[in-house]
Amino acid sequence: MCSADIRDVVLDSINDGVFTVDDQWRITSFNRAAERITGVGRDEAIGKPCCEVFRANICESACALRETLRTGRPIVNRAIYILGAQNNRVPISISTAVFRDAEGNVVGGVETFRDLSLVEELRKELDAGLGFADIVGRSRAMRQVFELIPRIAESDSSVLIEGASGTGKELFARAIHNLSPRRKKRFVAVNCAALPDTLLESELFGYKAGAFTDARKDKPGRFALADGGTIFLDEIGDISPAMQARLLRVLQERTYEPLGGVEPIETDIRLIAATNKDLAKLVKKGTFREDFFYRINVVRLKLPALRDRREDIPLLAEHFIAKFNRLQGKDVAGMSDEVLARLMEHDFPGNVRELENVIEHAFVLCRGAMIEIEHLPPQLRGAADERSPNLAGMTLRAIERLMIVDALRRNEGNRTAAARQLDINPSTLFRKIKSLEIET
Repeated sequence: MCSADIRDVVLDSINDGVFTVDDQWRITSFNRAAERITGVGRDEAIGKPCCEVFRANICESACALRETLRTGRPIVNRAIYILGAQNNRVPISISTAVFRDAEGNVVGGVETFRDLSLVEELRKELDAGLGFADIVGRSRAMRQVFELIPRIAESDSSVLIEGASGTGKELFARAIHNLSPRRKKRFVAVNCAALPDTLLESELFGYKAGAFTDARKDKPGRFALADGGTIFLDEIGDISPAMQARLLRVLQERTYEPLGGVEPIETDIRLIAATNKDLAKLVKKGTFREDFFYRINVVRLKLPALRDRREDIPLLAEHFIAKFNRLQGKDVAGMSDEVLARLMEHDFPGNVRELENVIEHAFVLCRGAMIEIEHLPPQLRGAADERSPNLAGMTLRAIERLMIVDALRRNEGNRTAAARQLDINPSTLFRKIKSLEIET
């Protein structure tokens, strides 16, 4: 058996797809897993330019193999997608390396890739089953919240969700409802800050025909629509003391009267309230009723700001890139390392909503495969162009921890690969993971 045959036998025993190219970008080997994932036969692939066979969304403008041959640095587990035999999008992760001859001369490159279709489907099923399908996060702070939600959902107690604007309070409220015994009934959301008292009262409790000039027929309120389910009152800290008193009575007596009505109507709802304000301080100031505060604050869920879980920023950015690719029919593969670094440095006062807006803004300007600095909004692009990173308030230990967590995430927990990217010895990385109390 010749050396080429031995090579093919070895490559065919690998579950990941593998192909090599020469210095003219023509495929010189193509293993069995590569055939299975791409739908292209080995005989058809050998000798062809890799971009004709490996139809990836980064081939034209951000080829990973070309980047590796240019810089000499390997790429490890970059998430992209290719077009399969039926022109279907196949999510994969790729790794690249320089291919050298016996004398050490660069003669081409090698790329390995793994089919992530099953992983992606399982993740979607799992997330949907847990009610977390639209909530993204793997940080310790978010995992603590995820652990609480199923236990909160089991009870029927009122819940107060606290968090700054843009942290996703309604998403968590929906997750609680979707996991609760009330999930077969409606989840009804009301933004209390958007309506004055008179309109909010009719919106919540409905009205009877003749209650006012334009009330020509009965209209059920949100409490009626949510009967048997969950009502979510967002921005509860913005309602007046008079409306607080009205809601307190409803929660205590489990009955309400529509505007113009004379008979009380029983209600069977679970209340979830949310606020971006410190209600305890408002109680001390006398602008929020203490009895109402304790009625809605039976179970409290505090959501972390994005600046307190920076390690989730790359994951969230990838989530939004996939979302806008789907909505806008684009093929943006990801973002440059410079863009990722700028996002990691930003404090995001608007939290996850601000990050989503940043990615959407980038999609408007991006015409290639990668989001670059010039595609970011001016407030981010300007600071990056001036090379003045905004890391104020972060200790050296915190910055070091952030970089290690991000390297581990990008390498799917592979410590050796993460150490290589960080340009440190693996034993040094292991020691730092222990001293910084990083969970892997």
